[in-house]
Amino acid sequence: MNIKDLVNDPKTVLIDVRTPMEYQDQHVEGSLNIPLDTIPEEVERIRSMNAPIVVFCRSGARSGQAMMYLQQSGISNVHNAGGIGNVLILKMN
Repeated sequence: MNIKDLVNDPKTVLIDVRTPMEYQDQHVEGSLNIPLDTIPEEVERIRSMNAPIVVFCRSGARSGQAMMYLQQSGISNVHNAGGIGNVLILKMN
């Protein structure tokens, strides 16, 4: 499944790893805000979602870090969609 299909699949959990302030300014409808610095304490919650995970941020850097951390924590079905602009475009098309 490609990233566009994942982003648009209702089973996929979209996780925005930006700060709460960034999330408040603009966010993808239905996404969860789990800031990058809280990912370590949220690993078990994320694991329990038992679904494909797509992480994103503003540019893709923080979501890349989040993806690596989650993968190192044993969560393999996690994908980096890059920046929020990319996710919004993928959701529109």
